[in-house]
Amino acid sequence: MPQDAALKQVCEISHFVAEVVNNDAEALRFDADGQVHVDPSSAYLAQLQQALADAHQDTDAQRILRRYRKRWFATLAAADILGQLSLKDMLTHVSAAADACITAARDWLYPRFCERYGTPRDSAQQAQPLLIIGMGKLGGRELNFSSDIDLIFCYPERGETDHPRRPLETDVFFTRLVQALVNLLDTVTGDGQVFRVDLRLRPFGQSGPVVTSLAALEYYYQQQGRDWERYAMVKARLIGGSENYQQQLRQLLRPFVYRRYIDFSAIDALRKMKALIRQETLRQGVRNNIKLGPGGIREIEFIAQTFQLIRGGQQRQLQTVSLYEAYEVIAAEDLLPKTVVKELLQSYEWLRRVEHGLQELNDEQTQTLPEDPHKRARLAAIFQLDWPQLEQRIQQAMAKVHQHFNGVIGNDEADEEHNGPLPLLWQDMVEEDTALDVLNEFGLDKQRAQLVWGHIETLRQETSKRGSGPRGRKAMAKLVPLLLQRSLQLADAEVVLERVFTVLRAIMSRTAYVELLVENSGAREQLIKLCRASSWLSQHLAKYPILLDELIDPRHLYELPALSEYPAILAEYLIRIPEQEEDLEAQMNALRQARQSCQLKIAAADISGGLPLMKVSDHLSYLAEAVIAAVVRLAWQHLAKRHGCPPGRSLEDTGFAVIAYGKLGGLELSYSSDLDLVFITDSDYQGETDGPKPLEVQQFYLRLAQRILHLFTTRTLIGTLYDIDMRLRPSGKAGLLVSRLSTYASYLAEDAWTWELQALVRARPVFGDAALCQAFQKLRQQQLCQARDGHVLAQQVVDMREKMREHNEQKAGPFAFDLKQGAGGITDIEFLVQYLVLRFGSDYPALTEYTDNVRILERAGELQLMSAAQAQALTEVYVKEREWLHQLALDDQGSLLHRSLEAERAIVQQAWAEWFAGVQAQSD
Repeated sequence: MPQDAALKQVCEISHFVAEVVNNDAEALRFDADGQVHVDPSSAYLAQLQQALADAHQDTDAQRILRRYRKRWFATLAAADILGQLSLKDMLTHVSAAADACITAARDWLYPRFCERYGTPRDSAQQAQPLLIIGMGKLGGRELNFSSDIDLIFCYPERGETDHPRRPLETDVFFTRLVQALVNLLDTVTGDGQVFRVDLRLRPFGQSGPVVTSLAALEYYYQQQGRDWERYAMVKARLIGGSENYQQQLRQLLRPFVYRRYIDFSAIDALRKMKALIRQETLRQGVRNNIKLGPGGIREIEFIAQTFQLIRGGQQRQLQTVSLYEAYEVIAAEDLLPKTVVKELLQSYEWLRRVEHGLQELNDEQTQTLPEDPHKRARLAAIFQLDWPQLEQRIQQAMAKVHQHFNGVIGNDEADEEHNGPLPLLWQDMVEEDTALDVLNEFGLDKQRAQLVWGHIETLRQETSKRGSGPRGRKAMAKLVPLLLQRSLQLADAEVVLERVFTVLRAIMSRTAYVELLVENSGAREQLIKLCRASSWLSQHLAKYPILLDELIDPRHLYELPALSEYPAILAEYLIRIPEQEEDLEAQMNALRQARQSCQLKIAAADISGGLPLMKVSDHLSYLAEAVIAAVVRLAWQHLAKRHGCPPGRSLEDTGFAVIAYGKLGGLELSYSSDLDLVFITDSDYQGETDGPKPLEVQQFYLRLAQRILHLFTTRTLIGTLYDIDMRLRPSGKAGLLVSRLSTYASYLAEDAWTWELQALVRARPVFGDAALCQAFQKLRQQQLCQARDGHVLAQQVVDMREKMREHNEQKAGPFAFDLKQGAGGITDIEFLVQYLVLRFGSDYPALTEYTDNVRILERAGELQLMSAAQAQALTEVYVKEREWLHQLALDDQGSLLHRSLEAERAIVQQAWAEWFAGVQAQSD
């Protein structure tokens, strides 16, 4: 064919070639008989390096690289369209051209970076090169005509550059070099781009460093490598590196990619990968795709790679990056019938030729057959067929491939339908658009889908950086889609998943817990239910993963014990542990686990709606009392073994009591409350203990208090037991940890501030000998029943309330209210109740009987100190505000309620106006 006719034919088919020739008349060279002149593939690198020798700026290098790439690819497209290159030769040339662009660009940048930052040196002071690993079709020297290039960058070993003043760490040097190299190749300029560079196949994917040392690379694949990375690494090839480094790379990757035994698990892994790819094509609406569709190019590649991974460890000939060489071995070893291999390779060559034709039309990366009639006609013209004939041949080839693929891999389309698209979302390589499409199908709008995808992507990146081993990674890959399947049915899926993933972050490296959730659908359901109901619960489960065991049996989880049974439950946890000094930590952990387990059950019953707030507080308070008793006994036992007991004292008669103030004292404990405690004793401080290392009695009780605080607050692997606040003891922080009852009585009578007497209203014994507890109750009543000047007391209460409000109240907007400290809130009611007790206790001793606000208000109404209607209204407001505060606490929302509560606040403020009439807060 004459040159003019050949050029016209090529330009009519390929607009890309036409544009290149129009801009560069010398781009295509023909022989006299119309043959396109194609340089030897070995000449590309030398040509480009020679051209780049004249480049002084990055812009010069960018222009040269793009010009040569266009020239070479236009030439190859013309030769391919005219049928002058076999597919093998075409693949060789395209891959060699890409290798040349990558190598020449690196070699142009490297000396410039060394001049600026110094040369990176290894331990032998040899210059270290940037090693570039080609992946995918580039690695196999089978690159598409218009393809992106998958690269992984590494360097030999950690060190630094030899810059005399400002040496750089090698990872910094090579990171900057890689960024410059990618920019040189990938940036779109007025001349286009050389190649789209994809770095997502590197260790840890998009979240990983862009370049690593060979040692780091080896460690990653030994500890973190996933199944799909084994398939990817079959094609790994070092581009432009010495034979020494080629050998190092092969030795590094071989144990990861190729097992020493026959590895049939590779089939299952490949089946899952194929299912995910199929789901992705369905999600993207991909039709007529000759690469990803059933029977497409990808299936031919998968068949070869399956045999490579199954038998490559034993049959070294299969350890090749070349698909052609792999199929030659498969046929020679009778792993597949030779007729099947022949059909697969024939189909491969046909489909790859069609793929190149598609991409040569406009230099576009596509494998989808066109819908446009003009494109169809241009594509068919390459093969001298009409469109129906071309389409029929493609369909026949793909049908044969898919039949052979199912014979090797198995027909898994039913499983794919069962699994659905959600496993796609856990794959490193899934595109964001695809992920959002999947989530849209579950009814999420764009904003919610982006929130959910953000949670998934963050968790996936964190999981890839945490060493959980192959077993753990497989379990997570199963668990996350299962949790997504259930959570996406909920109206607040984005909130639920954020909380559930908080728990997964805590257990991702504890494979047993992940597998528990995979295998036990009931446990998964309870996890989602608890996390949905409460942010606090999700944080609690994340903090104490051992509690996941409680999710296995929902009936057991929601079955609360009687209030009186908590001591026995704690005893069950402790009974198996020998009571020896060296087992103290075990006892501490047992108590922590018991407390957390019981608290989880209380919370589960709470969020199920089966337990009113007052009962929740009762259970939490009785549990805390049981823990206090257990801790005091343990502390006594450990101390007594070493030092003996004070004269006349024993574990049954300790002469020691624990007084609870605040929320525990008022039976209003919440999940995260600390314990306000005071320790008292009625023991005579004369004498010493009777043990091998005697202590003075006062010192013994001081050590006892210290040991109790140690047991409560020391952080073990299972956390702390409770936070303890001792500031309400006589003289506060400056006071002794343990007070004698007589000393305490004198303090209350002579030195206590009014706010300390207010606190006494909610004080009650929670542990101690009956006689000592009764003595404290009598002392409390005596102090609360003292006659007081009503106006002075009112002034002191109001002043203290204002000081507290100024110090603690959160700033609230017009539609938010601080339930605790705001005017008309919980603390106002508490202060009013305390005022009533202190003001009228002398005339109405019955007012001092209870420590909880609800019953004190009821008693005030019964005694007609206030109207029954006012007492009832204040009680209802108090309970309602506590319920709102409780719900906020479950959601980790503090005390700001985004409602004004005007009616409720008005009731409290009216009561304050009535009871504190004529009293104004005095400024400091």
